[in-house]
Amino acid sequence: MVLILAGGLLLTCFTRFIQIRRLPLALKWMIKNEEGGSGEVSSFAALCTALSATIGTGNIVGVATAVCAGGPGALFWMIVAAFFGMATKYSEGLLAVKYRVIDKNNHALGGPFYYIEHGMGPKFKWLANMFAFFGVGVGLFGIGTFTQVNGITSAAKNFFNDAEVIAIPGIGTYSWSVVISSLILAICVALVVIGGVKRISNVAQIIVPFMAVIYIAFALILVILNIQAVPGAIVTIVKGAFNPSAITGGVVGSMIVAMQKGVARGIFSNEAGLGSAPIAAAAAQTKEPVRQGLVSMTGTFIDTIIVCTMTGLSIVITGAWQVEGIEGVQVTTYAFQHGLPFPAQFSAFVLMICLIFFAFTTILGWDYYSERCIEYLSNGNQGIVKGYRFLYILAVFIGPYMTVSAVWTIADIFNGLMAIPNMIALFALSGVVAKETKDFFDKKKHLND
Repeated sequence: MVLILAGGLLLTCFTRFIQIRRLPLALKWMIKNEEGGSGEVSSFAALCTALSATIGTGNIVGVATAVCAGGPGALFWMIVAAFFGMATKYSEGLLAVKYRVIDKNNHALGGPFYYIEHGMGPKFKWLANMFAFFGVGVGLFGIGTFTQVNGITSAAKNFFNDAEVIAIPGIGTYSWSVVISSLILAICVALVVIGGVKRISNVAQIIVPFMAVIYIAFALILVILNIQAVPGAIVTIVKGAFNPSAITGGVVGSMIVAMQKGVARGIFSNEAGLGSAPIAAAAAQTKEPVRQGLVSMTGTFIDTIIVCTMTGLSIVITGAWQVEGIEGVQVTTYAFQHGLPFPAQFSAFVLMICLIFFAFTTILGWDYYSERCIEYLSNGNQGIVKGYRFLYILAVFIGPYMTVSAVWTIADIFNGLMAIPNMIALFALSGVVAKETKDFFDKKKHLND
């Protein structure tokens, strides 16, 4: 956590607060694809693939978990982490395109393993292998499968509220909604991931923008209808960031706890510093590393500063974080049911659908990331990659049968392990990021003059 925040602060200074100065340009280029660049998919498709992996349970369940465990102040630290994370994500996207490799099959391969090996030098290939190994772990046991599937099946169980259970030998008893939804999900994931990266990006381009707009619209309705409570909620969030016990009544007494929960869930949500998004960015059809860096940066802005903030405000405004006996998706469901002017069952249904699609696309995005990691470790052995796909589908199937706390603990451990080699590379190559940024905008200014 300290490494990621320090890296974000350093890169913010090196790029002279690029997340503020160049955000309008980044948002413009986000939807305007570059012509003539080499790569497999458009810049927008690459961003959607990255967003498909980041906009998931972290935005709905993760925010609720952070606010309940660290108090409303956790949302403040989540936004702070995202602000500095934008500079980190920019740097990752830039380096991914600068050091990517186009193989004999015209596949654009890139990401931390390539900018470690080619940017830092071949003697650091062990660090690249370490990143790839932990990347596979995050895909199989962290963000990619367990947390997403667990979130989906919890939402289904919460919505259907079915009392009937089925006994699974050696595992336990679970409701029919959990068992059936896990089976359907595993089948749907199999149908997409077996088709490879282009099918994943095609699905992501359709689902991600559509579901993000629906979720933001409902959260916005909630905030607007409760606009009189927003100033009080903001005061609660800011006060809770520095003096949690004053807000929580002593339940959360440490600023460190609020910071830790907020930053950890923020990193989980937007993945800045993990090194996942540059794997997708490397496939973008572009010839300008800086341009793709700016497009990548918008992912953190959309994911955390917009979507997570809307979720957090909804939870604080409605007081859902103070309700005893509920956790995870139940907290956000409570907020939607009590803050929206629709029937409670309808609000719960909308949230369940959003969560299902968010988590589904995250599963797809992380299959792509972890496949690229396997590809790097196996020197492109497609037989191993195809075998891994079936292992990934199996991990999707077993995810629902784990506890919420176990799932999030495993995810945090693998996130940390994956982030360490990537952050070392970003520190080492920060000078390259600064030089590329300066050269690009100097040239752009000269052309405009």
